[in-house]
Amino acid sequence: MDVNAIDRQALAAATDRAREAYAEFEAAGLKLDITRGKPSAEQLDLSEPMLTALQPGDHTASGVDVRNYGPPAPGLTELREIFAPLVGVPVDQLVARDNASLALMHQCVAMSFFHALPGGRDAWGGKPVKFLAPAPGYDRHFAVSVELGVELITVPMTDDGPDMAVVEELVRSDDSVKGMWCVPKYSNPTGATYSDETVRRLGAMETAADDFRIYWDNAYAVHHLTDEPAELADILEACAAAGNPDRAFVFASTSKVTFAGGGVSFFGSSPANVEWYLARDFVRAIGPDKVNQLRHVRFFGDTAGVEAHMRKHAEIIAPKFEAVRNALDHDLGPLGIAEWTDPKGGYFVSLDLVPGTAKRVVELAKAVGVALTPAGATYPYGNDPDDANLRIAPTLPPLAEVERAMKVLTTCVILATEETLG
Repeated sequence: MDVNAIDRQALAAATDRAREAYAEFEAAGLKLDITRGKPSAEQLDLSEPMLTALQPGDHTASGVDVRNYGPPAPGLTELREIFAPLVGVPVDQLVARDNASLALMHQCVAMSFFHALPGGRDAWGGKPVKFLAPAPGYDRHFAVSVELGVELITVPMTDDGPDMAVVEELVRSDDSVKGMWCVPKYSNPTGATYSDETVRRLGAMETAADDFRIYWDNAYAVHHLTDEPAELADILEACAAAGNPDRAFVFASTSKVTFAGGGVSFFGSSPANVEWYLARDFVRAIGPDKVNQLRHVRFFGDTAGVEAHMRKHAEIIAPKFEAVRNALDHDLGPLGIAEWTDPKGGYFVSLDLVPGTAKRVVELAKAVGVALTPAGATYPYGNDPDDANLRIAPTLPPLAEVERAMKVLTTCVILATEETLG
């Protein structure tokens, strides 16, 4: 964005209209929230039949009584067969667990401090540990790192994924760089999908650490908004082809597919990494919730059942993303005071503003009853050096509320920009 190219006369005229609109918002008593990427009630309703999907005495096809302790250690085979093609992991290298993939990520980072990873000489405990953090990125990845004492190093995001020249230099020059956070498909919040070249370079790059791990959080693998879904290259294949088979940990879940607190999560990796994970996890818990896993099997039936289910999700949320796009195009586009993404999937839109205005926009919106994700949340330690990025999460509210919230947001952007540029 070229701030010097902004038409100040047009901005001044828009500001006059924005002040009038803002006064109306102050009097309206609004209470709107577009802070987090939650499914709407209408989306959750799609999975209600899953709650009655099991019959008394229901067992798996192989005769497993899911009510009891017992095999299989990786989770139900039938469930892993359904999701393996969707998350790009062979069935025998995919582990199914309980509802939160974030819990699996936290677990893997924490376990690495006590147990050496395959290919590594020592556990991480007692040494400096750093993770690369592509930004704008996912705030909960950053929170896991801070909680466990991992230093975050910001890496710029591009349309093709993280800036690989920066990544390659950092991992090659510092053996304390042990990992990297990635949301490779419909990234949070930009919506970018990593290019084939980016995936290849991640798999092949030289790392100073012998136990470097890519945390491949494929959270939006099936969350398409269009009939032309983005294609993501196979990270496990790329790593293996480059002679680094143990490099990637793959994570996914059904948290935004079925029920946010009642889904299933997945961990996938090389055979050596899976063995390492299961050995640690067996000590933590005897087994996952197989009753819930079987509910998912009965509900979906097969991989095509998941894909059909996700088309229903898209029908509900795609109009909300269109409302976001329309508001930004109409209210901010002619002024040249912002740039934004137009994702093909995922749960967010990333909005870049004139530097120095993001916090003020959040403040102005809050004052009239509209909650936005805090400015800086998409950067490590909550520190956006430009104070320019905001994450828009339109999925939860009804469409009419999204439209109203966006009118408030664009009004606040105009007011904050005029204040900053004077």
